[in-house]
Amino acid sequence: MAKQKTTGIEAKAPSDNQVILELIQYNDKEYEMQADIPVDELLTQLKPHLVNWVNVDGLHDRPIVQKLGKHFNLHPLLIEDVLSDHQPKAEEFDDYLFFTMKMLYRIQEKKIEYEQISFVLGRDYLLSFQEKEGDLFGPLRDRIKQSSGRLRQRKADYLLYRLIDIIVDNYYIILDEVGQQIEQVEDDIYERPTNHTFQKIQKIKKELIYLRKALYPLRDALSKLAKDETGFIDAGSMRYFDDVYDHVVHLIDSMDTYKDLTSSLVDIHINTMNTRMNEVMKVLTVISTIFMPLTFIVGIYGMNFDNMPELHWQWGYYEVWIGMVLIVFGMIWYFKYKKWF
Repeated sequence: MAKQKTTGIEAKAPSDNQVILELIQYNDKEYEMQADIPVDELLTQLKPHLVNWVNVDGLHDRPIVQKLGKHFNLHPLLIEDVLSDHQPKAEEFDDYLFFTMKMLYRIQEKKIEYEQISFVLGRDYLLSFQEKEGDLFGPLRDRIKQSSGRLRQRKADYLLYRLIDIIVDNYYIILDEVGQQIEQVEDDIYERPTNHTFQKIQKIKKELIYLRKALYPLRDALSKLAKDETGFIDAGSMRYFDDVYDHVVHLIDSMDTYKDLTSSLVDIHINTMNTRMNEVMKVLTVISTIFMPLTFIVGIYGMNFDNMPELHWQWGYYEVWIGMVLIVFGMIWYFKYKKWF
């Protein structure tokens, strides 16, 4: 039977200066979970025969992070990378592997936000450092608790793979949403382009920049992780990291395609707006051309000369009107014949 110990599963809402520590320990037969646990107590609960997942939500309290670093003999430069914003990277040390990446969120379906998440993989432990409370790992915690799948039978390196894979899968969701936005903007451009449409395109370009900054360094970091020769990643787990690497390469290809589509949308939007403007100018030009001879006629008969025979004709007024109407219809027929409108 699996041993389960749960302390404070419902973590308290963090304040601005609070760090929440979570400890999950397991193997194929045992399971323990403690949330919102003091750092000193946490360090005494570590068990070498179990996989020890230490999750840190919030990096406000630097001494707590340094205390963890001292216990696990983490390099000072590594701790600085954890506490500061850094590009995704993988780095090998004698006693552990360090891996950091960006975890992306869609905030209220409006914009993409990201936070840095860092991992330290040891022989029997995995440390994860998050900037704030809340993540994508709830279903994974449930799978560990319920002992479903192969997770409970594997070591900490497989847990690292699963966490990275969850984050990368969320990239797919965000990229699919960007693709849907591009399709919607494309429809708007062909139906009724406006300045708001151009703002949507700029928003999409900004989101693609977010993804670019996250994905390109992540590809290089995973490539380095897949070549690990320190033994922290088992040969049986290496193929899973290769699979995540392939996913990231596919994401980059899709992102580059969307980037090209977005650039073409800008050109299409500008050309469509110019075409609409030309249509308006053409209509105004046709109207001006039609009224030009009428203005000429009215100008002639508006001159105050005494000797203008037409002014004394009995039907002169009506004849001028008939002539002007014939000119208008004649010019309209000519423009339609030329297919100018």
